[in-house]
Amino acid sequence: MPAIDPSSAIYELPVNANVSYQDLVESLKSISEGINFVNPANFPIGEHMKLRGVDSQGIKEVRSFCNLSMGTEIILDHPEFLVFAPCRVAIYEKRDGNNKPQLYIAMDRPTFDLKSIKHPTERAKKSAQELETKLLEIMDKARKGDF
Repeated sequence: MPAIDPSSAIYELPVNANVSYQDLVESLKSISEGINFVNPANFPIGEHMKLRGVDSQGIKEVRSFCNLSMGTEIILDHPEFLVFAPCRVAIYEKRDGNNKPQLYIAMDRPTFDLKSIKHPTERAKKSAQELETKLLEIMDKARKGDF
């Protein structure tokens, strides 16, 4: 996996060429459920763009994921962190160097979001890191089509 850019909230991974959008979605579902993450909401942004007559230029969606046992410490210590909950994973297509659509999966990093909290507690920092690590594992496996 590429290194994390500590100056960015976004962590982005290209999806392997042999993994379709449907494979990616099924993989995300299987892997996340296997480690007690729930997917309470999906936002098919590209579909809504199309309904308004806008060319979405490929897949554009956001899926939310939550593991309350991992995020409880953050929310108890810093309820304002709820503005970042649940965790979001984006699936989208963008053009590569050859102008071909490439599928990506990306997330908003909880450890970066925690920088918005003044004086976060140590347990909140630990919880955010644990949550981020698990989400990175989910994304890495899903982009490969693992289950």
